[in-house]
Amino acid sequence: MCRALKVLCVASDRQTLTEMKRAAVSAEWELAPGATTEDDALAQLDAEQPHVLVVFGEFESLVSRAREGRPSLRIVCDRELPGAAVVVGRPGEIRDAVRALPRPGGPVR
Repeated sequence: MCRALKVLCVASDRQTLTEMKRAAVSAEWELAPGATTEDDALAQLDAEQPHVLVVFGEFESLVSRAREGRPSLRIVCDRELPGAAVVVGRPGEIRDAVRALPRPGGPVR
């Protein structure tokens, strides 16, 4: 069974999350609902089973816990955090960062 790539965006506030989701949306993958707290993000990691986690903000603990619990998870951050696969400077770089990740982080063909 084929399964579409799924991306979960996490930001420290609703406005940034909305900007991230607009920048990340693509016909090549699905977006999970998104989160603004670590607890919500961890719950969605379990429920949604995303392939890529995109984190903007002070979420070092989330990235660490996500990496520990799901070593194959691709993680894109807006800052250098232990466990991040790619660091981007702004939301407009998210799509390219997801596309550039090796499987399972890249587009599903």
